[in-house]
Amino acid sequence: MPALQPVAIPALTDNYIWAMVHPKKKTCLIVDPGEALPVQHFLEQHQLSLSHILITHHHQDHTGGLSELLDTHAPIITGSSRSPCPYIKHPVKDQIHFTVPDLELEFETIEIPGHTLCHTAFLTQDVLFTGDTLFSAGCGRIFEGSVPMMYASLQKLAHLHPSTRLFCGHEYTVANLDFALTVEPDNQAAQQHKNWALHQTAVQRPTLPSTLSLEYKINPFLRCSEPSVIQAAEQHAYQTLNHPIEVFKILRQWKDQF
Repeated sequence: MPALQPVAIPALTDNYIWAMVHPKKKTCLIVDPGEALPVQHFLEQHQLSLSHILITHHHQDHTGGLSELLDTHAPIITGSSRSPCPYIKHPVKDQIHFTVPDLELEFETIEIPGHTLCHTAFLTQDVLFTGDTLFSAGCGRIFEGSVPMMYASLQKLAHLHPSTRLFCGHEYTVANLDFALTVEPDNQAAQQHKNWALHQTAVQRPTLPSTLSLEYKINPFLRCSEPSVIQAAEQHAYQTLNHPIEVFKILRQWKDQF
């Protein structure tokens, strides 16, 4: 199978719509089209047909372009079988493998509820589309799930191979690193990555993809067992925390107010 590289299509304020293109077949897969126009421009610019759309979750900034895209294209739309999104015609559950023949790719689904109950990540080769669950140096807000649910979802992703590359739904890296460095001000890896991320955004380049191996070093939400993170969470909460889930809960509350 060809090693296709995801391409970022900026959308809305800070969203990324991800595209994977088969250069010989001139076919394209899109992930989370929050609006249609940037996708249409991308397809026209590169003379591509839209073969497939993956939906990580049902929020409007990830699905808002579906109706308009379906007016002019006939893609297969894959998403959670529990999603309220009415456009999904290929519903999937956890740990399902499916192929996208037009791109010669095989995907695995990973259910990661918390941000929403139907949230699903998609993994192909070393490429992981995480929507709004795992960001570089951060994680999503908990809207529909619970703290233990979100923590378990992040742990699912954290146990993938360290070389896995992270393609998430928003350009939040610099803001997330601001918080990460508040939690761990002496984290040199986080500081170095922030310097790099600031340069990327200054020249209008994405800070993604990240890798799980980097996230283990800079992302406080994946570091809830680290003494420095535990200490920071305990100081913020003015209480002793006895489990990584308790640390995660304090971090998420702290970030919500940051």
